[in-house]
Amino acid sequence: MSEREGAGHMGISGRLAAAFQSNPLTPILAIAGLLLGMVAVMITPREEEPQIDVTMANVTVPFPGAPVDDVENLISVPLEQVLSEIDGIKHVYSVSRPGVSMTTVEFDVGVPRADALVRLYNQIYSNLDWSPLGLGVGQPLVRPMGIDDVPVMGLTIWTDDPARGATDVAEVAHTLEAELKRVPGTRDVYTIGAPDRAVVVELDATRLAAYGMDIADLSNALMASNVVTQAGDRIGPEGQVPLTAGTYLADARQVAELVIGLRDGKPLFLSDVATVRRGADRPTQYVWHGVPSGQGGPEQGIAPAVTIAVAKKPGANAADITKAIEHRVEILRGSVIPEGVEVTVTRDYGKTANDKAIKLIQKLVFATMAVVLLVLFALGWREAIVVGAAVIITLALTLFASWAMGFTINRVSLFALIFSIGILVDDAIVVVENIHRHMAKGGRTLFEAIPPAVDEVGSPTILATFTVIAALLPMAFVTGLMGPYMRPIPINASVGMLLSLAVALIVTPWLSLKLLSRHLGAPAHGESHGHGTGVAARLHGVFDKIMRPFLDTTKGGRRRNGLWAGIAVALVLSAGLAVVQLVVLKMLPFDNKSEFQVVVDMPEGSTLERTNALLQELAGVVAELPEVSDYQGYAGTSGPVNFNGLVRQYYVRQGPIVADLQVNLVDKHDRARKSHEIARAVRPQLAEIGKRYGASVKVVEVPPGPPVMSPLVAEIYGPDQATARAIARELISKFEATEGLVDIDTTVESESARDLVLVDRARAAQMGVSQAAIAQALRTGLSGDDATYLRDGASKYPVPVRLRLPAGDQASMDQLLALRVRTQDGRLIPLSEVVTVQRVAWENAIYHKDLLPVVYVMADEAGALDSPLYGMFDVVGQLGDATLAGYDIKQYFIAQPESTADFGIKWDGEWQITYETFRDMGIAYAVGMVLIYLLVVAQFRSYVVPLIIMAPIPLTVIGVMPGHALLGAQFTATSMIGMIALAGIIVRNSILLVDFINSELATGRRLDDAVIDACAVRAQPIALTALAAMLGALFILDDPIFNGLAIALIFGILVSTVLTLVVIPLLYYVFLKRKQPNEAQP
Repeated sequence: MSEREGAGHMGISGRLAAAFQSNPLTPILAIAGLLLGMVAVMITPREEEPQIDVTMANVTVPFPGAPVDDVENLISVPLEQVLSEIDGIKHVYSVSRPGVSMTTVEFDVGVPRADALVRLYNQIYSNLDWSPLGLGVGQPLVRPMGIDDVPVMGLTIWTDDPARGATDVAEVAHTLEAELKRVPGTRDVYTIGAPDRAVVVELDATRLAAYGMDIADLSNALMASNVVTQAGDRIGPEGQVPLTAGTYLADARQVAELVIGLRDGKPLFLSDVATVRRGADRPTQYVWHGVPSGQGGPEQGIAPAVTIAVAKKPGANAADITKAIEHRVEILRGSVIPEGVEVTVTRDYGKTANDKAIKLIQKLVFATMAVVLLVLFALGWREAIVVGAAVIITLALTLFASWAMGFTINRVSLFALIFSIGILVDDAIVVVENIHRHMAKGGRTLFEAIPPAVDEVGSPTILATFTVIAALLPMAFVTGLMGPYMRPIPINASVGMLLSLAVALIVTPWLSLKLLSRHLGAPAHGESHGHGTGVAARLHGVFDKIMRPFLDTTKGGRRRNGLWAGIAVALVLSAGLAVVQLVVLKMLPFDNKSEFQVVVDMPEGSTLERTNALLQELAGVVAELPEVSDYQGYAGTSGPVNFNGLVRQYYVRQGPIVADLQVNLVDKHDRARKSHEIARAVRPQLAEIGKRYGASVKVVEVPPGPPVMSPLVAEIYGPDQATARAIARELISKFEATEGLVDIDTTVESESARDLVLVDRARAAQMGVSQAAIAQALRTGLSGDDATYLRDGASKYPVPVRLRLPAGDQASMDQLLALRVRTQDGRLIPLSEVVTVQRVAWENAIYHKDLLPVVYVMADEAGALDSPLYGMFDVVGQLGDATLAGYDIKQYFIAQPESTADFGIKWDGEWQITYETFRDMGIAYAVGMVLIYLLVVAQFRSYVVPLIIMAPIPLTVIGVMPGHALLGAQFTATSMIGMIALAGIIVRNSILLVDFINSELATGRRLDDAVIDACAVRAQPIALTALAAMLGALFILDDPIFNGLAIALIFGILVSTVLTLVVIPLLYYVFLKRKQPNEAQP
C-alpha cells in the first residue's frame, strides 16, 4: 500500500506526519523557526517584572487661604463628582488641606495612557465653571503618572570636597541632565534634592522704616527695573536697526546696586535696606549619600548629594539605556563632572533586568538539557536528539510569538517558558515513544511505521494539548493589577502548547526518519535494548500484581471502596493543612531584591532639621549591616519612586515632616541573607529610634507583585470625621496589641497648633490699610516674594530675586509684626497696630475615597506567619463583639459601605488584591474545567467518561498541600497557577489511558486485560512526560516568588500521576462493567 493510500485512512495527525516526514521543506521550516527565536531574544526589551499599565493622575487645585472645610466642600467634593463620571475610572481619592485640594484618579488596569489623559483633561476643562471666577480658586494642575514615569536609573552625585556643597553638585547635575537626555530611549531626566537657588534679599525692617519704605516699594522697584522690551526698528541712513530698551538684571551685584529711591538727594541702594546674596535659599530639603565605613565612601560617612532620576520611553530596552548612560557618564568625567565630584549608580533596573533574564535563560537551557537527558536514559540518544530539537524549535517559536504579542523578556514570561518545558516536551515524547513501540513490534520499515504511530497517539495528543490550553488560558482574563502581572504565563504557555503540537506532528516525524532509521532498523532491536517490549513486559507484570486484586469479581468491589475511602481521607487531611496553618496563605512571598526603603513621617510641627537628624540616626543603624553597599537620605522630599511608590504616591511627599532612606544592598551572591530577612531584622531597631522622636518609621520592601497602599489597611467610614478619628486611634491600640503587626500608621494627624493673625478690620479701614496688604507683607516676610528673575544667559532653571526676612526675624513674632505697611495717607505703621495673634488647633486633612470621607489606619505583618491576612483576621475577630469610641462597628470585606449613616471598617490592602486574584483564578479554574469537560465530551461522545477522565484533578491537592507543608512554603498565587496547570496535565494522562483501553477493547481484548495493558503500555510515556514536567519545575524551585508554582507541579504531578495510573483505569473499569457486565467476566 502506498504512503498516500495509507494516509487516506488516517486522521489529520497521521496525514501531517506522512506529508512532512520526507518533505524537503520541513528542515527549512525548522531552521526558520530557530532563526526567528534568535531574533526575538535580541530585539525583545528586557525588564525585571512585567509592565503593569496603570495610569494615575493628580489634580491639584489651589484655594489660597481657604480653611480645610471650604476646600473640601467647594473644591474636592464637586471635583470628585465630576471626575467619577469618566469611563474607565477605578477609584477617585482626594485629600483636602488648608489652601489646597489634591484629587487622585486611578484608571482601570490596561486603559491606554493617552486615552485616559484625553478623557481626564476633557472632563476637567469642560467643567471649569463649577467655581465662580471671584471665589479665588486657582487653575487645576494635572500631573499624570504611569509605569513609564518610574525611573529605571538613579545617579547620585556627591562630593567630599569641603569647599563644595549641595549647590555645587546640583549645578553639575543640571548640566548632566541635558547630556543624559541625548541617550536614545530616555524619557524624563530630572534632579532630586537640588537646593532652591535664588538671589535672596534679606530685609531689615528697622532700616526699611528709617528710610520710609515698605516691602511693596522694594518689590515694585525690582519689577520696574527688570523690564526690557523690543521697542521696534529705527530706520535711518544706515538702514533698519532694531532697538531694544533696557537690560535685564544678570547677577546679585546688579541687584544690590539697584537704586530704589533717593535720600537727601543721594541714591538709595537696595543694599542699604537689605542684605543681598546669591546662592541656596533656606533649605526645604536635604539629600545626602552614605557608605558603610571601610568601603570607599565619603570620609565623614555621609556627604551632600543630589540624585538624577532617568525614566525610559515605552517599549525601550532598559538594559541598553542604562549601559549607554554609564558609558556617557564615564566620558564626561573630568569635563562636565569635575575632579572631586563623584557619581555613584544607586539604581540600575536595566542591569537587574538583564541579569535576571540571563539567569532565567540559563535555567531554560538547563531545564531543556535535563529533559533531553531524561529521554536519553529512557529511550536512547537518537530519540533524545529528536525530542531536544523539537523542544528547542518550540521554544524559539514561542519566544518570537511572545515578542509579536507585545510581551517583554521578564521573570514572569521566562518562568512561563521554564515551567512549560515539561509540558512542551510531552507531545514530542509521546510521538517518539510510540514510533519506538511500533518499530519494536516489527513487520514495517520506519518510513511505513511513522504515520500510523503518529496517528495512533495524534488524536489523544491533540485533545490533551487543548485540555492543557483550556486549563491555562482562562487565567489570561484575571482582572486588576494582578492580571497583566501573570498574563504572560497562560498566554505564552498556551501558544507554546500549540506550537509544540505543530512541531511534534511536522518536524518530529522528519527528525525521527533521519535519526532513527538505523537505530530501529531491526525488528527485534527494541527487545534487545529493553526499551520497547521488554519494558512493557516488566511493567505488565508490575501492574498485573497491583491491579488484579481490584479487578477481582468477588473481593474487588470492597477493595476498590477501601481505596476510594483512603483517597477521600487523604484529600480531606491535605486540605486541612491550611486550616491548621501548617500551610500559610499569602498573595506572593517577597523576592530577594537589591534594595529596601525606610519611610519616615514625623509629627506635625516638626522641623526639617529634626527630621534630618532622625534620618541620619536611622542611617547609622543601617550602615552597621554587612549587606549594605550604600544608602541615600532624602529629608523633606521623596527619593526616586519605584512601582510601589507610584501606586502609594510617594512622589507627592514633600515638606519638613517627611523623609526617605533608600538602602541599597550588595549583590545577592555576596550575602547569605535575603533582602526580606535583612529588612525584618533591622525593623525593630529603626522603630525604636522612631519612637523616641514620636515618628512613624516604616520599612518598605519592593513588593513581589502588584503594590497596595499598605499590606494591611483599615478604611474607617462614618457620619462625622471627629468620631472617625477617635475610632482610628482606638483601632491603632488594637493593632499595637496584636502580635506580628508592625509599621502602624494612620492619616490622623498629630495634635499641633498654628498661629492665626486676626486683622482689626475697623482700625485697618480707618488707617486705609487693606487686609490684602497685611497678608502680602506677612507672606513676603515668611515664605518670600519672588519680585523678579535674573536673566544671565546661562541658567537652565530661573533664578528668582526673593524678598524675605532673615531666619532669626521669622522665628520671632515681634520681629514679624514689626514689618510696616503704608497707610492711605502715606504713613508707615507696624503690623502690630492693626492685628492680633491667636494660637489655635492645627487643621486636620480630610480624606475621601470614592466620594465618601474616610480615615485610614495602616500596618504591616512581621510575625511568624509573615502574611498580613492572619494579622487582619486576628483584629477582625477582636472587633467582633467590641466597640470603638463607644460605637458598634460594622465590618466590610469586599466593597466600601453604601452609606455612612453608621460607622464601619472596610478592610483593604493585600487582603483586597488577594481576594480579587483568587476569586478570578477560581473562576478561571472553573471555566477551565468546563472547557476540558466539553472537549472530552466532543472526543468520547459521552457525558460520564469526561467525569472519569477529570476525576484525578481534585487528587492534585493530596500532593500540593503536603508538598508546601513539607518544604515550609506559603501557598501563594503562583501555587494556584500550578494547580490550574496540573488540571490540564493530569487530564492529558487520563485521556491517553482511556483512549488505549478503548483501542484494546476494539481489538477484542477482555476488559480486565485491556485495563492492565493500558497501565503497562501507557505508563512509560506518562512517567516520562511527568518526570519531564517535574524536571522543568525543579529549576524554578529556588525562586522566592515562583517556588509555589514549582512545588505545586512537582508534588502534584508526583502524587496525581501515581494515583491516575490506578484510579482512572479502575473507574473506567467500573463504568464499563456496569455498562457491559458480560465483558468484565474473566
